[in-house]
Amino acid sequence: MLSKQTFLQGTLILILAGMITRFLGFINRLVVARLMGEEGVGLYMMALPTFFLVMTLTQLGLPVAISKRVAEADAQNDHAKIKRILVVSIIITSISSIFFTIIMILTAPFVAETLLKDDRTLLPLLAISPIIPIVAISSVLRGYFQGKQNMKPQSYSQVIEQLVRISCVALFVHLLLPHGIEYAAAGAMFSVILGEFVSLLYMIYQFKSKKTIRIRHRFFSYLKTSKQTVKELFSIALPSTGSKMISSFSYFLEPIIVAQSLALAGISNIAATRQYGELTGFVLPLLFLPTFITQSLSIALVPNISEADAMSNKTLIHYRIHQAIRISFASGAIATIVLTIFAVPILSFMYGTANASHILIFMAPFYILLYIQSPLQAALQALDLAKPAMWNSLIGAIVKFVVLFILASNESFGIMGVAIAMSVGVILITLLHLAALRKEINFYIPIKDIMKMITLILATWGIGKLLYDFYIRYDPNLLLLGLSFIVLTVAYIILLFLLKFITKEELEQIPFLQRWIR
Repeated sequence: MLSKQTFLQGTLILILAGMITRFLGFINRLVVARLMGEEGVGLYMMALPTFFLVMTLTQLGLPVAISKRVAEADAQNDHAKIKRILVVSIIITSISSIFFTIIMILTAPFVAETLLKDDRTLLPLLAISPIIPIVAISSVLRGYFQGKQNMKPQSYSQVIEQLVRISCVALFVHLLLPHGIEYAAAGAMFSVILGEFVSLLYMIYQFKSKKTIRIRHRFFSYLKTSKQTVKELFSIALPSTGSKMISSFSYFLEPIIVAQSLALAGISNIAATRQYGELTGFVLPLLFLPTFITQSLSIALVPNISEADAMSNKTLIHYRIHQAIRISFASGAIATIVLTIFAVPILSFMYGTANASHILIFMAPFYILLYIQSPLQAALQALDLAKPAMWNSLIGAIVKFVVLFILASNESFGIMGVAIAMSVGVILITLLHLAALRKEINFYIPIKDIMKMITLILATWGIGKLLYDFYIRYDPNLLLLGLSFIVLTVAYIILLFLLKFITKEELEQIPFLQRWIR
């Protein structure tokens, strides 16, 4: 039998796996950068967006849909429906992955030479194309395990994938570098394929060793009776794909509109590129740091709310959304305060320049809404409201680009206009998600919780300012900065317990803490 975890246990497993994979991913990037240099990394990174776009199209939003529908069927103990979901999903992803793999191989020369303007990206593009069917099948298994509320296989497979990738990347790059930088980039891509392949083998092993469903038994008879299942899957999958496509297209359009707007403001191409690089290369990665926690919450939230919805347990649905918002806010608030107060030393130590500190200080308070946005979107998808979530994303993207063009083309705003537009987009989408939940299930954040959030922010801000004043009074160094962060984090954790952002009942759900609490 599959070992089912509670909402918090599943979230914690995903968070720990996310921390490990991010650390391993950082090591992988260091290895690649040292072996291939800036030019090789450039070729590698230029090929990746095309791959991500193809994967979005291939998966068709099925992982979220599978997770939701499996959770519903499991709540009703309908094993036949779970099998139909798996059969349909495997057929769909197999066909789409073969189709898009062929398309990617055939269009690779055009993408490399015409769109990317560098024919050396052809080899990396061709090298990464075989990964598409591997990731497609993995996505089906991930959705299945999420729906069964067993987050361990997915978490372990992520760590395995990174370990295999790191083990192989140095070997392949070293072997192929003498043949040219494009061959080295292709070798780095091949190590990604091997990592994903070993990860898939582990997922298949977990599925076979713990499954209660025999996929091959009467496969086609189940396929013939799956028309309704297809409709149910695509009612979630297509809007989810729409949201991702909006995000991908927005990501594609953004630098183009920024460049045109800043040019109208009279800013030179070199200055515009440098400013946009500081915003997207320095500021945004820092603002997105806590999102691996909120993404983990979102993955665990979909099957949990789906199960509660299938059982018509409205109280549990409201409680889970409240819980996810509370934990997401708690994880993001400390990052917001640290990045706002310590913006200059953080940027200086990390990048050797604090030029973008004014942008970081401006954006950080608004981006606290980004941390609760992901769980809200997951809740909408789990409640069969993926369409409103998609429209909210589209409205947010359009408004962002309108504001961006108006402000960034004004010389008095410049790059700050881009920062304002991005913040407006985050605020609008989050508020629209909240409005959709209010309309559909009468969900709202209680005034008491809002007051607790404000108190947490103000109290932590006060402590942070005292620590920063102490830091700049003495000789500022990395050790003193790290010590300030530790003291602030300890004070923040105490405040979380005092304000009951984390309750004793929630801690008791974490196995290794149970005996200490009781």
